[in-house]
Amino acid sequence: MSKGKRTWLIVLGLVLAGANLRLPITMMPPILPELEAQIGLPSALAGLLTTIPLLAFAVASPFMGKAGAKHGNGTVLCMSLAVLCIGSYFRIVPSTAALLIGTVAVGIGIAGGNVLLPAVIKESFPDSTASKTTLYTTTMGLVASLGTATSGVIASHVSVRGSMGLFSLVGPVALVVWLVIVMVSRNSKQAGKGLKNAADRPMMDKSPWRSPLAWVILLYFGLQSILYYSLVTWLPAMLKAVGFSAVAAGNLATLFQLCGLPLTLLTPTLAERRHGLAIVNVIVGAGFGVGLLGLMLSGSNMAVVVVAIVLMGFATAAAFSICVVFFQKRTSSADDTARLSGMAQSGGYIIAAIGPVAFGALNGVVGSWMPVKLLMIAITAVLFVAGVVIIRHHDIYEGLD
Repeated sequence: MSKGKRTWLIVLGLVLAGANLRLPITMMPPILPELEAQIGLPSALAGLLTTIPLLAFAVASPFMGKAGAKHGNGTVLCMSLAVLCIGSYFRIVPSTAALLIGTVAVGIGIAGGNVLLPAVIKESFPDSTASKTTLYTTTMGLVASLGTATSGVIASHVSVRGSMGLFSLVGPVALVVWLVIVMVSRNSKQAGKGLKNAADRPMMDKSPWRSPLAWVILLYFGLQSILYYSLVTWLPAMLKAVGFSAVAAGNLATLFQLCGLPLTLLTPTLAERRHGLAIVNVIVGAGFGVGLLGLMLSGSNMAVVVVAIVLMGFATAAAFSICVVFFQKRTSSADDTARLSGMAQSGGYIIAAIGPVAFGALNGVVGSWMPVKLLMIAITAVLFVAGVVIIRHHDIYEGLD
């Protein structure tokens, strides 16, 4: 296969892999009521269907980075997609145990994509990381939003399991493409850089866990994750508490996810410009800060709430995208990118898993969402300061022996 065809094949693989990084999670909330009724799933366990993948991300992420450095990022990504496919269809089995086990497998599979895609891009496309990062992050956000918006509608016209099976087809398609990519790379004398065998790549003995800057990046990833997943979980409840109907709250929650797409497209390219990282950090801090203040003060004023939600949607998209940029720009090799990505996502998703549960409990104790919003604003301030620290340095091993 020619170099040009391999390049386009890898680009297609990036898009398809990105499509699987949130969809298996975001498709679930709209169909949970029907799923609970069909298999007798307790409400308490239903909440775990969002939390379990985050915990799986936290546990599996550091191992994915190490495995990618040892066996090849493309090979391990392919294996992760296989685990994701198995888990996705295991969830369709009409059993609570199968649903939970499948959800764990889905989380492990997604962890591989989360960790390894930035490294694959850095290796395969060192001169166009921004455009390729934009491709997969935009696909991830768009497909995730479509899953939230349509999984319930499809379930009502077909069945819950039909809806789950239909959306799960994205996984096998991505797996087939990556199997071809891995086989082509192994059989070609001019295999793509991003898919080199482990034996062809020098291993480094440095660990990102020793780097103070890597810990700050972990903190940044964790704080933006806690804000995103907490808003995804509780934004409808916050809106209903100030007088919005369930339908209006649901529509506004969908807007929150969709309106981030422009920033997903722009952030990687903007980050390449002079002062671009600083501009994105301001967008994140101002978006969350002003948006949350608007949510606190707006009451049921639709216009103000819409503006607040759009700003927070911009912030969440920019924050995730800049994290991927940090993984790539604050490391000097693809192996280090995978290790840093694994470390940051491991600790970051532990923070993310705690957030929705803790915020829900806080609201239950005080009977108001106001303390939760104030706490989110405080988290935003810390997030902004962490971004400033990261931007002022150039490599996670800077200053280390």
